Amino acid sequence: MRKGLVIAGAGVLALAAAGTAVVLSGGDGAGAAGPTAPPVPATGVPATVSISRQDVVDTKTVEGALTYSGERQVSTDATGIVTWVPAEGAIVRRGRPLLRVDRRPVVLMYGSLPMYRPLRQGVDDGPDVEQLERNLKVLGYGDDLTVDDHFSYATYLAVKQWQDDAGLPETGQVDASQVVFLPAAARVTDAKVDVGDRTTPGRPALTVSGVRRLVHVDLSTDDQTLARKGAKVTVELPGGERVTGRITSVGTVAESVPSGQGQDEGSTVDVDITLGTTPKTRLDKAPVEVELVSERRENVLAVPVEALLALREGGFGVEVVEGASTRVVPVELGAFGSGMVEITGAGLAEGMKVGVPAP
Repeated sequence: MRKGLVIAGAGVLALAAAGTAVVLSGGDGAGAAGPTAPPVPATGVPATVSISRQDVVDTKTVEGALTYSGERQVSTDATGIVTWVPAEGAIVRRGRPLLRVDRRPVVLMYGSLPMYRPLRQGVDDGPDVEQLERNLKVLGYGDDLTVDDHFSYATYLAVKQWQDDAGLPETGQVDASQVVFLPAAARVTDAKVDVGDRTTPGRPALTVSGVRRLVHVDLSTDDQTLARKGAKVTVELPGGERVTGRITSVGTVAESVPSGQGQDEGSTVDVDITLGTTPKTRLDKAPVEVELVSERRENVLAVPVEALLALREGGFGVEVVEGASTRVVPVELGAFGSGMVEITGAGLAEGMKVGVPAP
């Protein structure tokens, strides 16, 4: 009787077998018996599979969470009573309010620089002026406006027209009580204020993120070598949905993981994965499983794991079936993956038949 190989991850192997699987000594300490014919099903045809030539990919599965890119806190210099906040999950785009204070909007505009100073006529030239002018132009204000780093009279007129349409005081000046600059559209993940709250300059008002879905993994530093920027991965989402992704960032700073007794249980690095397709689930922070490639062996001889035999003298072999005869060939094992194992051994070739447990 043959028994299959038991594998835990890609680590320790355990195999027990009898008959042709292991050559056993007799109970009296006599010499070893030779190999015998493989198990034959009732049909009289030995159960076999062919040695294949293929890629063998060993993977390790780690836990992650489905989330959104670029989470950050948003605050404003507006002072007053909050009269409106967006719902959790709402997406705010350029020119739309992030919240309202005293019924006046705090408007989202796109840009990498924060609103760090009031912008008005006479202010020093700078990239923040150009950033404001670009947004005004995209929103349809300032037909005669030249987008540059100078706050001109045309900029002043465009600002007043925008303020009039937005329901803001027509001052021709823009400051952090009116505008928040963020790199792109924002998804509201949490409101730090409620309608009726008093907000003051610098108080966090919202937590927002980007609108791009990604998977975040707190990867143990022991497995850091598995995470290479640009590497492909497979992600299993809630409900069994499987999608491919690519590692887009790997942290360089390890963070300690505290235990319940205040002791460190190890450390992790941040790994972000961009998905190749939009997942069906809309859940935020949903748990997922990520298959990372541990080892990839290309164009190697491989057999199903259950074709391996444990040899009495140590190591493993396969039982080559040639017509009505069989022979056990010792093999060296390589990578494991998807139920297959890489093998090398004397005289082995693609297409040869090897015995497997009868179905």
